[in-house]
Amino acid sequence: MRLLALLPLTAALAAFAPLAANAAWPPGAQQQYMNDCVATAQQSVDPAKAKAHCGCGAQVIEKEFTTAEITQLMSTNPPPTVALRDRLEKAVQVCKAS
Repeated sequence: MRLLALLPLTAALAAFAPLAANAAWPPGAQQQYMNDCVATAQQSVDPAKAKAHCGCGAQVIEKEFTTAEITQLMSTNPPPTVALRDRLEKAVQVCKAS
């Protein structure tokens, strides 16, 4: 009996599952991110560490942000909102150890 009560919830979650899937980077955006990130990071760490750190960041961005948010993060006109930048900084904290 209890299983029948969970059926509508399960159906609703299944309907929204595609929305929770990882976002796709807009064409060329991931490469642009990697180029910019590695160039900046190499100013303070060796190239291998810079590439590892930036690769981690790219994975986090793809997992935590929608395609529209990634587009906004990569935009300079208009620049990303403060809230979106703050969310990015918090999300990539997991990469600090890289």
